[in-house]
Amino acid sequence: MKTYTLPHTDRAVSSVILGLMRIPKMSNAEIATLVGAARDAGVNVFDHADIYGGERHLCEQRFGEAVTFAAAERDAVVIQSKAGIRPGFFDFSEEHILRSVDGSLQALKTDYLDLLLLHRPDTLVEPEEVASAFDKLQASGKVRHFGVSNQTPGQIALLKTAVKQPLVVNQVQLSITHAPLMAQGVAANMAGLDQSVDRDNGLLEYSRINNMMLQAWSPFQKKFFDGVFLGDRENFAELNDVIDELAAQYGVTPTGIAVAWITRHPANIQVVLGTTNPGRVKESAAGSAVPLTRQEWYRLFTAAGNVLP
Repeated sequence: MKTYTLPHTDRAVSSVILGLMRIPKMSNAEIATLVGAARDAGVNVFDHADIYGGERHLCEQRFGEAVTFAAAERDAVVIQSKAGIRPGFFDFSEEHILRSVDGSLQALKTDYLDLLLLHRPDTLVEPEEVASAFDKLQASGKVRHFGVSNQTPGQIALLKTAVKQPLVVNQVQLSITHAPLMAQGVAANMAGLDQSVDRDNGLLEYSRINNMMLQAWSPFQKKFFDGVFLGDRENFAELNDVIDELAAQYGVTPTGIAVAWITRHPANIQVVLGTTNPGRVKESAAGSAVPLTRQEWYRLFTAAGNVLP
């Protein structure tokens, strides 16, 4: 398992994260088995959000019921959750952030979150309210580190006008077939090419310059919740041929190659899995350390339909 150092800390974190948004209907034993398999594979980061499960804090509650970490084990893992999405609107108010964290802690049966992320950007955000909430959460020991999700450099810079704590991560959508984060940069200034349209405002470069780790959600999705590209030969025949070839070459599964394409990038991007299959977690962890060459990385990139001008 490839590991990174969480920015602005000395914490070692796994390059693969287990996301728990799909566990509501699993039994406690199944959840414990999934988490145990992740730990055995080297995963030490577990991703939640207050909205996961349909009912607020439901997935966190199921996790808290099924998984009990001994003190030493709790110190070794990173539990992160997200707040800010409410039914029909987004809310970064101080009141909502504080209430959401309290709900997460109670559901997860833990005294603290290692990392709190602000979920989808709230255009009505008041940075001073966020800063006040973060100060209170840090001072009380309820949250140790802070970050964001799905935010642009400008939105992050706005928060930083008031927030004192480092914003250590930004969780964004990224896969081989959904990679505007990277694809725009290699085709910059190419008039008439849709790929050259900047949809991320230079987020990849901003993150590297400012020592802010990216976390990739939906790493196997074709585009936006329209199915996985692995095995889809109707739409991605060439890509799957290349993936299968490299999987055989490196002794991993196609899932592992899809993960390796992300973790190979020097930005040190973590991959957030949404699987409930322990085997898929193991495959992903094995793929995270595959040393794709620059040529192999770009071969996958172009096989997915991205253009090198």
